[in-house]
Amino acid sequence: MRIRTLTVATALAAVFSSVVLTAAPATADTSRPIAVSDADDTVADALHQRLYFSDRYQDKIVVTDFTGKVTATLTGLPQVRDLELSPDSGTLYAAVQGADKIVAVDTATLTQSAEYPTGDKTAPSRLAYADGRLWFGYGDQWDSGLGVVDLTAPTVTLDLAAGHDFATPPELYADPDNPGTLLALDSGISSGPIIVYDISSGTPVIRVTENKGGFYRDAALTPDGQNVVVAGPGNRALTEYRLSDLAQVRTYPVVSEPDTVSIAPDGTVAATVLDTDDVGDTYVFSTDPSLPASVRNLSSSWMPWFGHSMNWSPDGSKLFVLTGSDDSTQFHAIDAPRKYAAALTVDAPTKATRAKSLTVKGTLAAGLALPAGTPLTVTRTDLDSPSGKSLGTKSLGAGGKFSFTDTPPAGGSVKYNVTYAGDAQHTAATASDTVTVSRATPTLTLNNNGKVYAHGADVDFAAHLGTTYKNRTVEIWADPFGADKPKKLVKTGKVNASGNLWITLDMSRDTTLTAVFKGDSRYAPKSVKATAYARVKVSTTLTKHYKTGKIGSTTYQYFHKNTDVISTTTMSYYKGRKQRIELQVYSGGKWYQTAAEYFALGTNGKSVVNLGHAGQSGIRARVRSSYINSSSGDTVNSTIHGAWKYFYFSN
Repeated sequence: MRIRTLTVATALAAVFSSVVLTAAPATADTSRPIAVSDADDTVADALHQRLYFSDRYQDKIVVTDFTGKVTATLTGLPQVRDLELSPDSGTLYAAVQGADKIVAVDTATLTQSAEYPTGDKTAPSRLAYADGRLWFGYGDQWDSGLGVVDLTAPTVTLDLAAGHDFATPPELYADPDNPGTLLALDSGISSGPIIVYDISSGTPVIRVTENKGGFYRDAALTPDGQNVVVAGPGNRALTEYRLSDLAQVRTYPVVSEPDTVSIAPDGTVAATVLDTDDVGDTYVFSTDPSLPASVRNLSSSWMPWFGHSMNWSPDGSKLFVLTGSDDSTQFHAIDAPRKYAAALTVDAPTKATRAKSLTVKGTLAAGLALPAGTPLTVTRTDLDSPSGKSLGTKSLGAGGKFSFTDTPPAGGSVKYNVTYAGDAQHTAATASDTVTVSRATPTLTLNNNGKVYAHGADVDFAAHLGTTYKNRTVEIWADPFGADKPKKLVKTGKVNASGNLWITLDMSRDTTLTAVFKGDSRYAPKSVKATAYARVKVSTTLTKHYKTGKIGSTTYQYFHKNTDVISTTTMSYYKGRKQRIELQVYSGGKWYQTAAEYFALGTNGKSVVNLGHAGQSGIRARVRSSYINSSSGDTVNSTIHGAWKYFYFSN
């Protein structure tokens, strides 16, 4: 065993003789992210139940199912723009602007089946399939034109504008129900010419043309191919024109600039707008002009796409919409697009008193107003009814407002959920609000706070719970001092008839106890703490003495004046712990401290120190070992001083 030496031991004789003193942190029906950065065009495929999105900035076509799940990606298509599906859905054509060509993709295998080069620097960007031919708009600004691919030859023919000088590549539209007709929009100029071509001979001839205001963002033909609805900036409406004479047929009012347009097989017009005020970005117009539009707000950060990023499903039952922000794109599928989206709000008090009446208010609004008397169902969810309790049916009042009163029987968080079931013209809606309802404060105590106990003592602790409603369960947690022992649940259970829950702890360390009552529907949760303290075990023995005897009433160990005193301290071990030795001598009727020093404990809890010898007889001394909280190297126990050991030097 290693024996340490007190620093002053080498000069202990002088110390003893001179007695020196030493100092010590309303959406669509379905929505999901989609890997499309900029949808220039969107095409729906009824045969394969697919959607195709051209992404010109990532040079790819993204293929999804009707839920927006990506099923394939066609790459290597520089600046791919317009897409066009053949009438039999067997071939998808894509205008590959950056490669001066049009490619054909077999939709059964999603592999390229053909390509049609259109000429150096032609940059084809717009497509329309009509009368068995593939028509395309090409070029840049005033070097733009109209061309055609004869798919049977195949041959490519340019400069078919029939005398019209296009400001930008024309946007092209055609419909099998109106054969011999090709619609071209010169969208890149403020006058905005609309040109209707007769293509029945295979060579375009201008049938009718008229300037309509320009800068169109998108357009769609009506199901019979006789009319077109155009979306463009500079006005707050979409406009429908008859192709036979380009006379205006109808307008579709919106609150901001229209962005995209799509028309269902039954003639229902849908549009998206540049919703800078975040009041609604997606419009669906009834075929009855007297009815208002159904408006949905699918995105709070609507961004312009400058492309056709919305489409009806082929059967017209769903509406597919892309919305974008600076760093992501969302795919939305609206299941009942023709229904007016109902918006429900519920407003309950922030706080309320249990068992006292409160009033809940709210509104139910839609593009087509709901009549007074519309039924709303209400449920209340609280601690007594966690699955919800029906409060019956409430009626909508005038102006789309409603209110009702309730007396909450339970405290805590009380939620009022209001539901509108929907009808043939309106979507269902639900909303809720939560009230913090008061609860009484229970009595909870924990004994023995601040008491100090001997090391290893078994101590009984009691948590006392006063009056509550239903819950009589208490938890008691113990958190021993020191990072090596985590806080743990010692006991959980119901208190006895006197309101007490008892535990017994072996007090080897200072310990913080916490009693926890989790509350019930009428009494609030509460927790209390108590800290009890534990001393360490400490003892000191001296060796090399030759006898014991009393001086007065005190027992001394006798040492020869030249014999070193060996002090052995035994103390409860803790990693890094040190014991403090104090050495005092007696002179003139008083004890004087001559040395105080800390020595590390071995892993066996022992510390052996050589105190030295006096070198002369007649010296009386004493020594003790202490644990000093913090100064002894840790803070897991309470300060304790061991008993003095007295010794005497003789000849």
